[in-house]
Amino acid sequence: MVMSNVILEKTYDQIGQRIREIRMSMKISQIELATRCGVEPSNLNRIEHGKANPTVRTLHLIAVALGVGLAELVKDA
Repeated sequence: MVMSNVILEKTYDQIGQRIREIRMSMKISQIELATRCGVEPSNLNRIEHGKANPTVRTLHLIAVALGVGLAELVKDA
């Protein structure tokens, strides 16, 4: 059970890093991305730092706002 939690935390961290990388390459702020996808800025911050368990719906909204496919966000996660 502990091992699965470690794996999940690593996955959340990797997804958050990928979101942050794409967002920064587009030169947009967290607040702007949060506004574009309808997610609270504090939640987006938690997602980017791997501290949240985003739903598939939330990841889809973020992907659309970034102009990428959902698979791009979870690549290598």
